[in-house]
Amino acid sequence: MPAFPARKTRKPHKKFQPRSFNLNLILWMSFSVFTIVVIAFFAVVQNVQIKYQYRDQTERSLREAGDEIVRCAIEDNIFFQSVDLSRRLLAIANRYNVSVYLFTVDGRFVFPESPDEDPDEYAALYEEVRELIGDGRFVSPYDTGDGSYAYAMRLELVGGDWYLYLSSSTEHITRVMNEMGWLSLITGLFAVALAFVVSGLVSMVITKPISEVAEKAKELARGNYEVNFESESYACLEVKELSESLSHASAEISKADKMQKELIANVSHDFKTPLTMIKAYASMIREISGDDKVKRDKHAQVIIEEADRLAALVGDVLDLSKLQAGIEKEEFSVFNLSEDVYAVTNRFDFYVETEGYIINTDIDDDLYTFAARGRVEQVLYNLIGNAISYTGADKSILVRLKAGKDCSHFEVIDTGKGIPKEELDTIWDRYYRSNEAHKRLKRGTGLGLSIVKSILVKYGIRFGVKSEVGKGSCFWVDFPLPNGRENKTK
Repeated sequence: MPAFPARKTRKPHKKFQPRSFNLNLILWMSFSVFTIVVIAFFAVVQNVQIKYQYRDQTERSLREAGDEIVRCAIEDNIFFQSVDLSRRLLAIANRYNVSVYLFTVDGRFVFPESPDEDPDEYAALYEEVRELIGDGRFVSPYDTGDGSYAYAMRLELVGGDWYLYLSSSTEHITRVMNEMGWLSLITGLFAVALAFVVSGLVSMVITKPISEVAEKAKELARGNYEVNFESESYACLEVKELSESLSHASAEISKADKMQKELIANVSHDFKTPLTMIKAYASMIREISGDDKVKRDKHAQVIIEEADRLAALVGDVLDLSKLQAGIEKEEFSVFNLSEDVYAVTNRFDFYVETEGYIINTDIDDDLYTFAARGRVEQVLYNLIGNAISYTGADKSILVRLKAGKDCSHFEVIDTGKGIPKEELDTIWDRYYRSNEAHKRLKRGTGLGLSIVKSILVKYGIRFGVKSEVGKGSCFWVDFPLPNGRENKTK
């Protein structure tokens, strides 16, 4: 049989996970980079602003110097007085800090008067100006590219035509900008060093309480519900709010954990009891009463009752879990609440007929509500059943439904031993256990009132209990009216 090559298995691709950084490092780097960017930005803006301001100032000086020379030429006719010409042009050049060159259109220099020191340079200047102006009258100030700005014009006067050339050197501004550049660099380095220190201290102050809260949160995750998140040393408002929220969450988780353990213990106990009874009586039927019909039926009835109790307990646990998880969506409708109260009350006729209970009713007719009908019937059934379980020796209860101003007020009143004031808020808890004066009877599963509370809280329906020790209890619910409908009170 030929051997097949082993099939190569492809390794699964690992999802890219971004690298996590310490918050202290992130804040320190952020502050430092921000400082560097700000300093660099202001240094660049400052240098650019100085450069453009100097350019504008130089161009303005060149224009003003040229205008003054033109004005003097026209008004004073200085070009026909050579001595006065040199003096006036020199004064203008010094005033505006520019270099002045004046020559005729045929290349003869009028100012300065001694171009022989470098005739080639002056000749090149003449050619440049003549080419720039051409047939025009002037050339706007421009950057010559060799570290200076220049301005040229053609003067057309009575005595003849001249070329006027003005230039201003940028060496001093370049020197100033170089000095400012070094100063900006030194200032920037000092600011960056200071920013490193300050940002490190600030980030440490900010992240220290967060790190403490994170460590405490790890303790909470490990099951230590006694950890205290709050501290007076937290100066940051957000950290204080976070610590308070985590403390509250810790308390709630601790409470939920305790309730979960109690629920498991109580459910286990309540499951164990009927299962033990079912097993025991099944064994008795097999070994003892199998041939005795009377005993066999008696033992079988116990098994049926315990199985019913177990089924009721399972049903209540499932109902409570569904309500608290919110996985069921009940259909709301308008229905006759009065008829439902009558119908649910009649379901307890078995206790009236077999055990001598007395169920009195005081129900107004044709009262309607808008709710989930099945859940409302469950509330009614649990409250009436609870009253039957805890009523007094006279075995009587009162079921009442009256029209209110903005609701239909339902009450179930028993004549039992009542509930102490300090226990009124806890009777709605799962598997509530009170003292001997209010001990549950065997009939209940211990989840009835908890289911009632879950339903009514979920739908925002008002409810409560009034009780007086030794005189009984009154459980009440205000069922909402349908929109656009009012109860007709007598």
